Amino acid sequence: MRGVVFDGKRTEVVDDLEIRDPGPGEVLVEVSAAGLCHSDLSVVDGTIPFPVPVVLGHEGAGVVAAVGAGVTHVQPGDHVSLSTLANCGTCAECDRGRPTMCRKAIGMPQQPFTRAGRPLYQFAANSAFAERTLVKAVQAVRIPEEIPLPAAALIGCGVLTGVGAVLNRARVDRGDTVLVIGTGGIGLNVIQGARIAGALTIVAVDANPAKEEMARRFGATHFLTSTRTVKDILPTGADHAFECVGRVELIRQAVDLLDRHGQAVLLGVPPATAEASFLVSSMYLDKSILGCRYGSSRPQRDIALYAELYRQGHLLLDELVTATYPVEDFEKAAQDAHAGRMARAVLTF
Repeated sequence: MRGVVFDGKRTEVVDDLEIRDPGPGEVLVEVSAAGLCHSDLSVVDGTIPFPVPVVLGHEGAGVVAAVGAGVTHVQPGDHVSLSTLANCGTCAECDRGRPTMCRKAIGMPQQPFTRAGRPLYQFAANSAFAERTLVKAVQAVRIPEEIPLPAAALIGCGVLTGVGAVLNRARVDRGDTVLVIGTGGIGLNVIQGARIAGALTIVAVDANPAKEEMARRFGATHFLTSTRTVKDILPTGADHAFECVGRVELIRQAVDLLDRHGQAVLLGVPPATAEASFLVSSMYLDKSILGCRYGSSRPQRDIALYAELYRQGHLLLDELVTATYPVEDFEKAAQDAHAGRMARAVLTF
């Protein structure tokens, strides 16, 4: 079968991947579509360290092909959106409703794929850039069949991360003011999460002026190409500032632009050893800096919620899909993503 493989030096679309049958508590999924997220590209450029060879992709949707023993919530033929969160479901963190903090879901990559007899790693417990992938049952969330699979694919990462950061981590309330730095796929979902939450003022900042139309479509009330004039709109600062780029100087700006009792939420992914600074004295105004993993989500609940919000017209998904590419055109899709020409590129099989 076809898939996108990174061997540590180059990325290649291959056609000789094999995958094992599902074991107990596992689901085999025929992937129909997968979003190209910057996290996939960050594995290739080394920003995110990951063992190789690895099958890339982590934002996918498809149709259940087979289930292992004990799986009852999905069956062959069901449409599913895939979560990257392979949490155990039984530890203290899972029991508290914080599956993103499950230690068994982090740093334990599996090898369900083989190529010419050699095992390959699975990226983010998902590897959606393959015609078939194998996930834990908890990662497969059934969705209504009327939701187009290219749009549904984006729920599993970009929407969970961006909208979830607003609703679950920051808990933006009606009338709040929100600053969003970076309007790529994650930033746009932060914007629409803030709109759904009832934020009064949503200021989007992106160096690319061509992104204004999309930002406003998703709910931004203001658009700037620099943070220098944010205080003209929010004289006392923002209640919530989301950094969606992954640059330490922008993290500092997010903190500096907070109002009293404001919180900066970090969503961008800088290099693993990057360090950021801030004025300690400013924190005594009850400011907070919050990390956020995967939108602090509970995928079985949140994916179903976001699917319903889409059906009711509150959540934009189709608009996120800037272009679709057959998987064979992965390199072109990656080049377009690097150039910042799209909200999300989607690979299809």
